[in-house]
Amino acid sequence: MRLFSIPEASKWASSYTGKNVTTSNIAYLVQYGLIQKIGENGSTQVVQEELQTYYTKQLSSRENYFKDKLGEDLNWALSFEQYKEAETTKHVHRLHPYKGKFIPQLVEYFLDNHTDKFKTETYFAKGDIVLDPFSGSGTTMVQSSELGIHAIGVDVSVFNTLIANSKVARYDIADLKKEIDRITKALENFIKNSHAVEFEEKLLQELYVFNNQYFPVPDYKYRLRNGEIDEKQYGEEKEKQFLPIYERLVKEYNIQLRQNRNETFLDKWFSAHIRNEIDFVFERIKEIQNINTKKIVSIILSRTIRSCRATTHADLATLLEPVTATYYCKKHGKMCKPLFSIMKWWKTYSKDTVSRLLQFDKLRTNTFQLCLTGDSRNIDIFEEVKKRSAEFGKQLENQKIKGIFSSPPYVGLIDYHEQHAYAYDLFGFDRKDELEIGPLFKGQGNAAKQSYIQGISDVLNNCKRFLADDYDIFLVANDKYNMYPTIAENAGMRIVNQFKRPVLNRTEKDKAAYSEVVFHFKNK
Repeated sequence: MRLFSIPEASKWASSYTGKNVTTSNIAYLVQYGLIQKIGENGSTQVVQEELQTYYTKQLSSRENYFKDKLGEDLNWALSFEQYKEAETTKHVHRLHPYKGKFIPQLVEYFLDNHTDKFKTETYFAKGDIVLDPFSGSGTTMVQSSELGIHAIGVDVSVFNTLIANSKVARYDIADLKKEIDRITKALENFIKNSHAVEFEEKLLQELYVFNNQYFPVPDYKYRLRNGEIDEKQYGEEKEKQFLPIYERLVKEYNIQLRQNRNETFLDKWFSAHIRNEIDFVFERIKEIQNINTKKIVSIILSRTIRSCRATTHADLATLLEPVTATYYCKKHGKMCKPLFSIMKWWKTYSKDTVSRLLQFDKLRTNTFQLCLTGDSRNIDIFEEVKKRSAEFGKQLENQKIKGIFSSPPYVGLIDYHEQHAYAYDLFGFDRKDELEIGPLFKGQGNAAKQSYIQGISDVLNNCKRFLADDYDIFLVANDKYNMYPTIAENAGMRIVNQFKRPVLNRTEKDKAAYSEVVFHFKNK
């Protein structure tokens, strides 16, 4: 049995896989029980055989598994398997969570002439204009800016438009830092004398002792992965065991777990202490004079409160019921607690946002990027752009739009307004749920499918008015109902190519093999 230190394991794994495996990657495997920890007191070692087994499985099985499940026609180059999460969520792409967005490397592949040396065709060039009629969080716009391509986004959701435009706006970073610092200091003073601060500190101490005893790292997770522990039964037992400690502290510090009202999303999904802090920060944001600073600080607050909802860590993306007590956390393999202050996440996301804006500022080009709020089935893109930028509007009329790169909503999968319900409540934005195409609440029955086909067809027919004659349209979709041939026909277009790509690690909960198709449309 050969033992490696963490640095030695990193070096060996990098050589074995041909990828950059960092010491943090190895530490993660140890922490989450994927390989066994040998040694104590800073002298952690791992077994080479276990490491080799793990990486051999990773290297050999993924592509074969996907092709076995989904077919040999998968274009594995479009899996972008070689990119780490930090690269697929680079700079401003991670300014705010958003369900259903594609990774920037997919946009780069089709918009950039030089992304892949094996590409035989190019579709867009520097100085072209690209349209995304389902802009979502603005991925196409951001990547277009990197590539020297002008871009227009359209989205029916006013909050989506806020996210997208905030990503591509230009900022006075000194002013942004000043306002963040002002609000942070005010929030610190606001909560300084709160019982919630003392309560949370005491609760964390109790959880630390309890978790060290009953969920020791990494031994517990290693035993769990090897089937030595029944997680459901053990977790329920420990929840009951810790609950009296939690209830005693709640009573001792007079903590109000729920708000007095339960009418809106903000009422239901946030503790009373969290809600008070949210309202306090929002009032401070209203005082900001610089409009761009105000918008990006609002995005920081929205991102913050999303992480502070009264739910478990495992259910942040799919809310079930409000959680107001300590609970066994499957994601972390220990007892966790709800949050009682936004301060930690406010500081974390404030710092992260400034860093990401600075990173993007070094890469962006001097191009037009603009997201419009509207319905892509009938919006007059040229007129709406002219209202916001006469210079861009003039260029549009002279040049027209070269093509589209977009990911339309999937039928019956996501309610795009509901995923940001907390932001609509906070900012007082009007919701346009009834204008969504293929929303979750309409299901996937025949009527929903026909409505979807009509909706996407109407978007393409409207957008076609603003495109150059020799346009290229790329739509990313999982067309399991075979609707896109009909959509192409309805729009007077033809599908000239299809690129079937595997989608890796869609969500934390769903690891099943999954693919989507990039449809290439052209004029008939």
